[in-house]
Amino acid sequence: MSELPSFDLSGRVALVTGGGRGLGRAIALALAAAGADLALGLRRADADGGLAGEIEALGRRALPLQMDVTDLGQSYAAIDRAIAELGGIDILVNNAGGGIDARALDVTEADFDRSIAWNVKSTFFLSQRVARHMIETGRGGRMVNLSSQAAVVALPGEPIYCAAKAAVSHLTRCLAVEWGEHGINVNAVAPTFIETPGTAEALADPAFRADTVARIAALHRIGQPVEVAGAVVFLASPAASLITGHTLVIDGGWSVR
Repeated sequence: MSELPSFDLSGRVALVTGGGRGLGRAIALALAAAGADLALGLRRADADGGLAGEIEALGRRALPLQMDVTDLGQSYAAIDRAIAELGGIDILVNNAGGGIDARALDVTEADFDRSIAWNVKSTFFLSQRVARHMIETGRGGRMVNLSSQAAVVALPGEPIYCAAKAAVSHLTRCLAVEWGEHGINVNAVAPTFIETPGTAEALADPAFRADTVARIAALHRIGQPVEVAGAVVFLASPAASLITGHTLVIDGGWSVR
């Protein structure tokens, strides 16, 4: 083993779900900049906003894929295509997900099922599919799941999202324990509010934004996508070879207050 840490991902293939915008886009570009080729899981494969071109401009391959993570048949087909056309998958980033804004007394069964399917069910079954490939080929790999600070602090009005992301963090631990013997590291990142299209509406409310900035107790600012992307690259890299089952909280100090 080298005496110096390596963050080089040259020769690796990464699949990023929800890769078309926000955190997914930033993560995909950061992985490409580190040397990885990219399979881009998109809700519309023909609408990547020019991302594939940006990745190719970095000298990497980019494969846009039709991939609604709540449709397992479609997602499995996308995974199989990525393996066939790019030669395998070494890194899986389960980025796609989201929340339902509703207080506990107002949550419907449909809200509950959608949130669990979007965040927990998709993470488990996509990881399972990719893990089988990694085990069968003996190549091992890295998985990084998108949890949230909502997994460790209570956010009023988002009880099901909090529960779903807590499940993602604990699922990460369980998969790490089961798959470590096959050379698969499984970790998660748990961001605070980040400036993305998905948070734009909420953060446009001056009172909400001010409260959020105040709660980010150490740094007192909203995060940027690249600040999450850097952590994902680290966890996917050889530099993090002894880290597994961990959720890295990226919240500017919110949860330590």
